[in-house]
Amino acid sequence: MSKFKSYNEQNSEQTVDKHPLIFGLISVFLCGIGFSIIAPVVPFLVQPYTSSPSEQAIVVTMLTSVYAVCVFFAAPALGALSDKYGRRPLLLICLLGSSIGYLVFGIGGALWVLFLGRIIEGITGGSISTIFAYFADIIPPAQRTKYFGWMSAVVGVGTIIGPTLGGLLAKFGYSVPMFFGALITLLNVVYGFFFMPESLDKNNRLKEITLVRLNPFTQLASILSMKTLKRLLVSAFLLWIPNGSLQAVFSQFTMDTFSWKPTVIGLMFSIMGFQDIVSQGLIMPRLLKKLSDKQIAILGMTSEIIGYGLIAASSLFSFYPLLIVGMFIYGFGDSIFGPSFNGMLSKSVDSSEQGRIQGGSQSIQALARMIGPIIGGQIYVSLGHAAPAFMGMILIAAAIPVLYKGRM
Repeated sequence: MSKFKSYNEQNSEQTVDKHPLIFGLISVFLCGIGFSIIAPVVPFLVQPYTSSPSEQAIVVTMLTSVYAVCVFFAAPALGALSDKYGRRPLLLICLLGSSIGYLVFGIGGALWVLFLGRIIEGITGGSISTIFAYFADIIPPAQRTKYFGWMSAVVGVGTIIGPTLGGLLAKFGYSVPMFFGALITLLNVVYGFFFMPESLDKNNRLKEITLVRLNPFTQLASILSMKTLKRLLVSAFLLWIPNGSLQAVFSQFTMDTFSWKPTVIGLMFSIMGFQDIVSQGLIMPRLLKKLSDKQIAILGMTSEIIGYGLIAASSLFSFYPLLIVGMFIYGFGDSIFGPSFNGMLSKSVDSSEQGRIQGGSQSIQALARMIGPIIGGQIYVSLGHAAPAFMGMILIAAAIPVLYKGRM
């Protein structure tokens, strides 16, 4: 096991050890593939157990919501446990749970089995927040936004490959992408077991875990009570609600509106990954030189509003080129909001609290992604296919002034 110093122990050098950095980037890459490879096929896996497109849309969004419910309740505990016992064991357990969840979902056979797979994956769904805490351990505060941008770019590569690969594998059976996702994630567990170094120094670990830290509602209230974070988290919550809705209904939306198949849907999901790479490789470095984290976040939110507008228009006019352009603009906004948000978040607390703050952020995101798909599915069925996109425009427009008036 390779050893290294966290940034707290090497402030004078302000360098980042390559070995944990490489492992972290490989982890987020494989997470990107594992998560996105299943996206194009979920409606097709649900279809045999439903009697109408409307029922199918509701079940698809409920599967997304039940995952988010589990993440909401599990994330604070995973964050606290990683603060006490280290990032390595928790991350490996989370990745293993994701692998089992994909496998169960792929086996299917009944709707309850599909929900069981999502529940298993959701309970261990804190892997991303643990990875963010892992990066916060090893990266000096001044460089975190840049490295979080690298993470987004690497996830982007995974999300380009994942949906396209998922769409192609679906030709051999709709469950095949699930099994491949399970295999990819399991390989990451094996790699991490043998090569992943621990990032959290024992001197910086949490001394005791209280029941309060395991309660998601108490954690939520505690984090929202921090004045420097309240507006940041509230604005992100308003953004994550429509994002969760879009993620849940997108495949169903393209099936119902344009009669697309998994291969084409996978290519559309890949646009998001492609946008991450372009943004982080070419645009984000320039933005960091001229704008603050908050200004970058607001630019990203504005881009998402425009993207949602074009997605809504594509439905109203049944004109798919508007959807493609809208996804590019939305993807740009999403790709620059994430790193700037995580940069602001990680700089708000010291190393012993990174797991807590990232776990709390994950809980808020899970709460939004629990609410978003439920609302999105209902208004999709009752108000029309463009309704979730209009919801996105309204909520993010409300979120911008909330963030703008914040201290960060």
